[in-house]
Amino acid sequence: MKHGRSLISLAHELERQQSAKKDLLVPSQRLQHRTESGGHTHLLVEDGPSPTRYGLTTLARRQLAEKLKIPFAYFERMREEQPGLLDHNVNTWLQEDGERRMLRTLDGTVRAVLSDRYRRLDNHELAESVLPILMQVPELRFESMELTDTRMYLKCVTPLLSCEMAPGDVVQAGLVISNSEVGLGMLSIQPLLYRLVCRNGLIAADHTLRKTHVGRSLAVDEPAASVFQDDTLRADDRAFFLKVRDVVQATVSETVFRQVAGRFQRTRELELTGDPTRSVEVLAQRHSLNEAERIGVLRHLVSGADLSGYGLVNAVTHYSQEVPSYDRATELEALGGKLVEQSATEWKALLSPA
Repeated sequence: MKHGRSLISLAHELERQQSAKKDLLVPSQRLQHRTESGGHTHLLVEDGPSPTRYGLTTLARRQLAEKLKIPFAYFERMREEQPGLLDHNVNTWLQEDGERRMLRTLDGTVRAVLSDRYRRLDNHELAESVLPILMQVPELRFESMELTDTRMYLKCVTPLLSCEMAPGDVVQAGLVISNSEVGLGMLSIQPLLYRLVCRNGLIAADHTLRKTHVGRSLAVDEPAASVFQDDTLRADDRAFFLKVRDVVQATVSETVFRQVAGRFQRTRELELTGDPTRSVEVLAQRHSLNEAERIGVLRHLVSGADLSGYGLVNAVTHYSQEVPSYDRATELEALGGKLVEQSATEWKALLSPA
C-alpha cells in the first residue's frame, strides 16, 4: 500500500485548507474568463466594487468546458494556440448561460466549477466526525492517509480480524474512506484487505456506503455571494454521520471480512494457463493501464512466481505502491478488488487469452 501523510500532517493540512478556502455562488453572467501569455487562465468574479481574480486548476478548466459544452481537447488547443478565441468563446457562452455556478476556491484558485445543487461534504467536517469513530475500533491502525488535489483518503487496518490465504500469507481486515470536495465522486466507505507479506492493499469492489454530492439548489439573495453552511445542511450532516458510525463498524465486521477474504482466496484456484505477457496485455486493454503500468504489473507477476488469478491480483496491487500518484495507486488497489469479483467467463478470457 502506498504511504501518504501522517495523521498529524493530515490534520494540519485540513486545518490550513479550512481557513484558506471559500465557496462562491455566482450567476454565469457575472464571470469573465481571461487567458494570459503562456496559457495561464483565470476567472474574474464580480462579487464587490471590483472583480476578484482567481486562477483555474486543470480540473476547473475541464469542468468549465463541460458546463459550457466545449470539448475539452478543443478548449485546451485554444488555450495554447488561440487564447483570444478561447476567451471570446467562453465569455460568449457564459453570457448566454442562465445557470448559477458554485466555484470552490482554495488559496485564491478555483479548484472546481460545479452546479448550485452540489451538496458539500467537506474533508475537514468528515475527518472531525469520522476520526473519533475510527479510534473507537479496537486496535485499529491508520495504515495510509493522503490529501490529494482531488480526494481525501483514510485507510485503516485491524489485526483482530485476519486469516491465512496460504501458509505464512496473512491478510488483515480494514476499510478505506474516500471523499472528493471537487465533484470527482461520492463519499464512500469500502472494505479493505491488507496483505502482510508485501503490504498490499485490496479494496473490495462492493461499496458499503455511498453518499452523493447532489442536493437542493442553494438559495442566496445577492447576485454573487460566499456560501456558508446553513442550519439545515448541518443537521443533515449530523444525521448522516450517525449512519457512518454504524457503517464503519459493519465494514470491519467478521462477516464482511470473511466474505471478501473468501472470494480473494478462491482466486488461488484459477490457473494462468496462457502466456503471462498476453494475459497482462488483455488486462491492460480492459482496464486502461498505460505502458509503464503494464510492464510493472508483468514484472511483479513474473517475480512473484504465482501464475494464478491470485498472483495476477497481487501483481496489480503490489505494483500500485510504485506509481507516483496516490490517486492512481488507490485506483489500482480498487482494480484488484474488481478482478476478484470477475465472473468465471471473464477470468477464463484473462488467464487463457487467445
